[in-house]
Amino acid sequence: MTAETAPAQPIPLATRLLNGIERAGNALPHPVTLFIGLSALVMVLSWVLHRLGVQVPHPATGQPVMVVDLLSLAGLQRLLVGALPNFIGFAPLGTVLVSLLGLSIAEGSGLIAALLRRISAAARPRTLTIFVVLAGVISHAGTDVGYVLLIPLSAGLFLAVGRHPLAGLAAAFAGVSGGFSANFLISAVDVVLAGMTQEAARLIDPAYVVTPMANYYFMAASSVVIVVAGTWVTERIVEPRLGAYTGSATRDTLDPLSPAEQRGLRAAGIATLVLTGLVLLGTVPANGFLNDPAKPGFLGSYALRGFVMIIFMYGAVSGLAYGFVSGSFRNDHDVVKAMTRAIETLAGYVVLVFFIAQFVALFNWTNVGIVTAVEGADLLRQLGLGPIPLMIAFVLLAAFIDLVLGSATAKWAVMAPIFVPMFMLLGYSPELAQSAYRIGDSVVNIITPLMSYFPLVLTFAQRYEPKAGIGTLVATMLPYSLTFLVVWTLLLVLWLLAGWPLGPGAPLFIGRT
Repeated sequence: MTAETAPAQPIPLATRLLNGIERAGNALPHPVTLFIGLSALVMVLSWVLHRLGVQVPHPATGQPVMVVDLLSLAGLQRLLVGALPNFIGFAPLGTVLVSLLGLSIAEGSGLIAALLRRISAAARPRTLTIFVVLAGVISHAGTDVGYVLLIPLSAGLFLAVGRHPLAGLAAAFAGVSGGFSANFLISAVDVVLAGMTQEAARLIDPAYVVTPMANYYFMAASSVVIVVAGTWVTERIVEPRLGAYTGSATRDTLDPLSPAEQRGLRAAGIATLVLTGLVLLGTVPANGFLNDPAKPGFLGSYALRGFVMIIFMYGAVSGLAYGFVSGSFRNDHDVVKAMTRAIETLAGYVVLVFFIAQFVALFNWTNVGIVTAVEGADLLRQLGLGPIPLMIAFVLLAAFIDLVLGSATAKWAVMAPIFVPMFMLLGYSPELAQSAYRIGDSVVNIITPLMSYFPLVLTFAQRYEPKAGIGTLVATMLPYSLTFLVVWTLLLVLWLLAGWPLGPGAPLFIGRT
């Protein structure tokens, strides 16, 4: 039988499903266009519901709340006047910019890259896996450094010690992206999501505050779970399946840190310890200079209320110490350039935030969020779902949406105004809703081609396996995704059963209405 007459090979079901997801995701508009469309939909919906006379009692005051028509003349005037305040006053914008300015100094100085190399180089060949996954989790504090530096570095490290490079790539990818929200340190994602959660919570309680540390206890514990699970999957499932590496890539030697880099790390460590000592001195004593006599305790301290500036200072102080001692920074111009590069990378985010801010404001103005929350809460009460099945269902919903909409910010901007108030009316805290969302948002990243860094990781894989395709990477990462989903959700169930707080001042439940 000739090649021309040979029957076409059947496409496996898994491949067909993956191709369908890819086509569906590619058909989605740009997030900016998506939020313009959602804003228009909210305006039309407000017109319809207003004419239908839809109203609900406000959960806090009991007063009737009607849907406001934004297609009226008054509504259009409000939109015209409010667009600028909506953007400037959008909670996550300033916090993200300030936090990343500090972190950009640490990243631009080379401090984070040096830390990752030190962690990886300190591991023995058979203990390298746990260090790689751990480095992936820690890398979240350095914006995208895990994707562009740690993943290819880990593949080379595994090859250098005689292990399969794709196993190293997979372990790093799992830590960086599959465990995206887990971290021992406060990262930019904590700041962004907390701001959005607070905006949504204030639909019910205008004074509600969600800090960047809202999920710290849970996410720190999640880091341990992710590191252990990621190491187990790599050593027991992924690496045995890959077998011995037979490719043509040559082994690279792991370059040790130079004397200047080592001096820089020591300086950064000393600077960080000094700053930590000052923070402790200001918060531990009752009369500490960072405590507020009117609000005793850490939860009322200026340190927690100004935590964004604390993040900025840690990034700036450690980065400056490393940069000037190691020689990567020679003058103030180099420091400013590092911060400028970080802001340049945020240009797309700033554009997106303008339209997200308008959508959130429109959603709030129309009262559609409160109406949806009250009606949805009544439905859930009738279903009688307890906190555990409800949160498991929410995790699965977030994971499903993540298959086709990779941006954590974009998804939460749509979901938070609906689910945070809804869960609050059922007695569940905004911090709990945010924790459950972050699990679902993280675990699917490593198996969806629509995640922005997926093509980059595939390119790294093809350096060692030129024939590797989307299916290769998905098949390699699927065990991590499924394992993380199970163990991370079980951790949330344990947290609910134990009744532990999710972070400082962040309970699981709030007063039921």
